[in-house]
Parts: sequence; structure tokens; C-alpha cells
Amino acid sequence: MAFSWRFPAALALGVAPLVLSPRGATVLGWTALVVLLAAVDVFLAASPRALVLSRDRLGAVRLTETAASVLTIANPTRRTARLSVRDAWTASAGAVAEIRPLSVPAGEARRTAGRLRPRRRGDFAADLVTIRSFGPLGLAGRQRSVAVPGRLRVLPEFRSRRHLPSRLVRLRELDGRTAAQVRGQGTEFDSLREYALGDDVRSIDWRASARAEHVQVRTWRPERDRRVLIMLDTSRWAAGRVGDQTRLDAGIETALLLGALAGAAGDRVELLAADREVRARTGGSVGAGWSGGVAWSAGSAGSAGSVGAGVLASLADQLALVEPALVEANWTLISAQLRARGRGRALAVLITGTDPALVEVGLGPALEALLRRHVVMVAAVRDPGTALLLAGRANSDAVFDAAAAERRGLAVAAMESRLRAMGAHVVTALPEALPPAVADAYLGLKAAGRL
Repeated sequence: MAFSWRFPAALALGVAPLVLSPRGATVLGWTALVVLLAAVDVFLAASPRALVLSRDRLGAVRLTETAASVLTIANPTRRTARLSVRDAWTASAGAVAEIRPLSVPAGEARRTAGRLRPRRRGDFAADLVTIRSFGPLGLAGRQRSVAVPGRLRVLPEFRSRRHLPSRLVRLRELDGRTAAQVRGQGTEFDSLREYALGDDVRSIDWRASARAEHVQVRTWRPERDRRVLIMLDTSRWAAGRVGDQTRLDAGIETALLLGALAGAAGDRVELLAADREVRARTGGSVGAGWSGGVAWSAGSAGSAGSVGAGVLASLADQLALVEPALVEANWTLISAQLRARGRGRALAVLITGTDPALVEVGLGPALEALLRRHVVMVAAVRDPGTALLLAGRANSDAVFDAAAAERRGLAVAAMESRLRAMGAHVVTALPEALPPAVADAYLGLKAAGRL
């Protein structure tokens, strides 16, 4: 049995007869009357066990967006069901207005929708749905809790998608859809045209020029169907906080932007998220479909519309469940996994740190093995708090902190120089700037014919 707010309110109304007749019998009589009415209300209420509950499929939603949790309640009884419905979820799912009133006439069904505003990535399962069925007076009713399965997958927010339209414009220029053309060893022959002042003389096609009236030059476009391997470090390095987010969050944003851009370029994108174990893995074929129910658009990308949607959705679906593990990365395992992805040359983007300890423990030897086969880019997040430490001069403690930050900065810079000397492309930036910086580096390699 469950009581509504009307039950104590009805008891409180007994103050009026008590003033007129201040006797114990008056109190007992009024209480007995209210209890009797509540019992009749319970008897007249529709049985919650007879109700049939079902839930609409939730699919997926991006972080910070709102999802609708829709329940359908069918009433096969002969009484109108006056209900109070509580659709419970875990706290991180961000359920809004969990308790909702609903009236379901006899022999009919009604739908009720609640809103979910998730606070983090991941999968969230629905808890019990509690139904309270009240009688005509609304004093008391019957209660039942039932499991109605439901799951909501919360995908990464992908804030860096605002950088995608401008990079797509540059990609179209490289791809020959505008007047700009690029030349390099890693580009495909596109067409012949008449020589113009400023053209590289090395691009002159002498045989074609001999058959034509004017000097002809070759034009190229970047090769398509290249392979881009994205490795996301999920070890304890990724758990460190930079500003109001973790390094892993910045790495996920970087992987999504690069994956969307490479997918739009026609490249095959593959993801590996690992530490001591493989946490997520996907092999991207361009345009792969996905039924997650989320539209990943390029915003104001003009005619590009939805770009690399299959690749981007696949990456987001895998990265939604990735969390940092407080263990050291096993770079032997990671290197073996990357080498096993195929024997062809690829761009391997390692989203990890460049701290001397991290590189010397395992990244360095793994990098040497990868550089023999692939073009390697190391992307690392810089901590915005370091600048504040370097500027500290308020007291002796602040000066010591600044000195320690400066020493660490010099060690990291030396290690990054060592990585560049090995042949790797090193990209470091603040969390918000890292995704576009890596995208620009990818476009630069593509323009130079390195892919």
C-alpha cells in the first residue's frame, strides 16, 4: 500500500471537528473514517500487476545532449488507472522529473516520456520502474516495481567538430576539387595542363609537350585509400587531469576529429585503445554503416554535409566505453597490435605523452620498430597549469614550483627533440588546441606526399 499527500491532509482536516468537540472519541472517529476511505480507495484502484509496461529503444546520444526515455503502459483492466510512474536510472544518467502522473483509461494504453541528461560517457541501464495506482479519491493505492530493460549509450561530446569545416575546405583543395594542386612523391597523377609562370619545372611532361603546341605540366592529387592507425593510450597517463578534463578526453576529441577528416579524405581509419590490455578496437572501412541513431554532421561544411559518417560513428561507439586504467602501458603489446594491422605503409598516430619516463620505459623502443614500416606521429597534451606554475613568484614555494616546472619542461622538450631526430612527427598542444593541430599535421603530410 502507498499513500499520497492527500492522506495526511485528510487527517489534518480533523482539527476542525476536534475544535467543535474536543474529545478523544472525535479523534478516533475521524482517524477511522480517513483510514476507511483510504482502504476503499485501495480496493477501487486498478491493479498495477495487471498493467503491461514496455520501453522504446533508446539508441545513443552525445554527451551534453538530452535523450527521451519513453514508457508505454497498457491497461487491460476494467478500471481507469490513475498512476504515478517513477522511471529510475543511475545517477550519472541525469534523469529529470523521474516521477510523472499518468491516467490510463480501461482497455487503452498511454505513453509517458522522461528526459535524460547524461553527465559522462558510457552505457547506462535502466533501473526499476515503480508504479503507484491510486483510487478515485487519490488517498492511497497499490504499488509495484518492475524491471523494464533499457540501455542508453552516451557517446563522446566531440566539441572539436567545429574545426572540421575549415579542414574540409583545405582537404578539397588538396584533392583537386578547386584550382589548387599539390605535388609530391606520395601523390597520384591527375591531369596535364599548360605551363604557367611559377610552376615547378620538374613537373614538366616533355613527351606531352613535344606533341602539343605549348609546354605541358603534370598535376597531382593526394592518394586516396591510405591507412591511418590511431593509437589511444589509456594507461595511467590518460587519467591525469588537464584543466577540467582528463588527458583521455582530449585524446578522444583528437581521435574523432582526425578520424572524421581521414574518412572524408577516403582513407581507411583504424583505432586501437590500449594500455596493458586492448580496450577498444575498430578497423575502418570508408562509409561503414552504423545504427546508433546519432547523426554526425559537419556543421557548416557546406556541400560536404555528413562526412566520414560511418567512420566517425564507429569510432564514437567504441570510444564511448573507454576509461583510463591506473596501470603502465604495455608498449610491446601495443606495438605488436599495430604491426599486426597490416604490412602496408600507414600513418600511425600515437596519442600519448612525451614525458622522459614514459618514453624511456617503453615508447622509445616501440617507436623505433614502428618507424621502420610506418610514418609515425606522436600527439601529446600540454598541461595548461604549467604556465601558471612558471609565472609563480609570490613566495619561496612558488619560486621552487616554477623552477621544478621549468626543469620538467626542458626535459620534455629534449625528449621531443629526440623523438623528432628518430623520425617521428611530434605534435603537442593544449587540450582544446590538440585536435586541430593533429588535423593540420595530417593535412600537411598529405600535401607533402608523405602518405
